[in-house]
Amino acid sequence: MKRETVIWTIVFLLGVCGLLVRYALSSGLIANFPQSNRPFGVQYMATPQGVEGEEKPQPIAVTYKDYDPGKAGNYKISFPRTVGLWVAVFFTLSALSYVYKDNPFYRFSEAVFVGVSAAYWMVYYFWSIIVPNLLGKLWPAQIKSNLMPGLDENVQRNWWYLIPLILGIMLLWRLAPKGTWIARWPLAFIVGTFAGIRLLGFLHADFLSQIRKTILPLVVTHHRDVQLGVDEAIWASVQNILIVLGVFCGLVYFFFSIEHKGVVGKVSRFGVWVMMITFGAAFGYTVMGRIALLADRLEFLFGDWLWIL
Repeated sequence: MKRETVIWTIVFLLGVCGLLVRYALSSGLIANFPQSNRPFGVQYMATPQGVEGEEKPQPIAVTYKDYDPGKAGNYKISFPRTVGLWVAVFFTLSALSYVYKDNPFYRFSEAVFVGVSAAYWMVYYFWSIIVPNLLGKLWPAQIKSNLMPGLDENVQRNWWYLIPLILGIMLLWRLAPKGTWIARWPLAFIVGTFAGIRLLGFLHADFLSQIRKTILPLVVTHHRDVQLGVDEAIWASVQNILIVLGVFCGLVYFFFSIEHKGVVGKVSRFGVWVMMITFGAAFGYTVMGRIALLADRLEFLFGDWLWIL
């Protein structure tokens, strides 16, 4: 057996032993355990105390943060939420099992996640885009009375929307055994239109905006018509100088009309360092986001499931 396999097997067994001990404690085997009446993996509903004369409040879900052991009698077990919790725990542990190695549980959870996500977004876009923005513009009265009662009453029928309807039907022709070439026409139209529309957005956001934010004064004395102090003016000036210098050196690196030797080579080398720092910061930001997702899953396991936080 490989060394990594032995290590992860030991870690897994320790985790199982910890869960068994936690279950024994939460089942009341130790009388002085503060949460002995609260077994892990169980979700509760609580009915808040209402005001006399008003309608009785509806039961609300109880999390591990809101649970009060002194009011255990006011809680009722919620079997649907408990089943949902265990399903979520199964898929979370199945996804994390890839850390050990690729296994059937991970592949099953991956397939379910992809399938559920695709189905969810398909239904979401159907009811949020196709129904109100396409069918609602062609048959507003019928859609309002049968599908979307909240549709705007002032919407007028517009037959121009038959064009995207026809293109959408042509796009679905790719699923047919013959005539898949029909789907190429709407696909080409979508790609070309999207590229043209997004080109203007990227031109303003990623090109002109960056040029505008690079044209900075090297000596800063005021900020929004407010006189800066000596220390603030110095730091603001240093910041602007670094931004302009970094952008200039980065552009020199991509200037290939002159051989990168001597002064030009040193300037381009500094531009490489600036780009590496930028890429590293972007990668670090991405890693922080993934770590935040992992921390959220761990909080779910140790909080909502095990109730030990």
